[in-house]
Amino acid sequence: MRPAALRFARSLSFVGSVAWFAAAAAFAAEAKPDASIKARNVEASVSLDDKIKADPALSVDCLAEGRKWLDKQAADAAASRKQDPQLFRDGGWTFERNYAVRSVVDGHYVSIVRSDYMDTHGAHPNSDVDTILWDATAKKRISIRPFFTETADNGPTMTAMRKAVIASLNIEKKKRDSSETATAEWYMGLEPKLLKIGAVTLAPSTVTGKSSGLTFHYPPYAVGPYVEGQYVAFVPWETLKPYLTPEGMTIFGGARPKDDDDGTR
Repeated sequence: MRPAALRFARSLSFVGSVAWFAAAAAFAAEAKPDASIKARNVEASVSLDDKIKADPALSVDCLAEGRKWLDKQAADAAASRKQDPQLFRDGGWTFERNYAVRSVVDGHYVSIVRSDYMDTHGAHPNSDVDTILWDATAKKRISIRPFFTETADNGPTMTAMRKAVIASLNIEKKKRDSSETATAEWYMGLEPKLLKIGAVTLAPSTVTGKSSGLTFHYPPYAVGPYVEGQYVAFVPWETLKPYLTPEGMTIFGGARPKDDDDGTR
């Protein structure tokens, strides 16, 4: 296991999240990164999973974004060292970004989870998560908006979606014995707005080619303290059925697979 991956795994043992251990295992099995920078101030890499590499357009898109991210981390690290060299007394900073396919729906809607690991020698490493929805036919990134009759800020769809997200988070927090943080204060960042409710993916389904609903991915600190780790909220498609367009109705169906509890399938 590479040094960065080892630090990652150790930090996650503190978090105690199954999803994070799966991510640490992915680090251990990772081959040569698809793009990297190794310099005095920073060591950073970007890796794509095999399913992404199998789609040339998607691979180019993710790698282009990843390389821009690498350049930014290198520039930021250089500026930080110039401002305060003591920040690097333990060596250069480490960054890792991984792109992984979560689901493929209707043959061409590809949900991707983008996971970032960052070690800048603070109290502990940090992590972040975002998502991409790719249309393999149109060869571009898209939104979930076409699947819903309306997605206006504070409108009926987004209001119902936020309510369902919070209900799911409350269940997850209860499983972790963290119900004390299932509060309005921790959820205040979840607004009934498509760009504020969380990073979303199409969840896999027990029915091939369908999605069982939406999963929302939250890094540490987003809806709970660092010690609670990452959260994934699941909203079944039946909850959203009143708001679906005809196109939305065609892609949803079935149930969430039992092995998808951590949202990293």
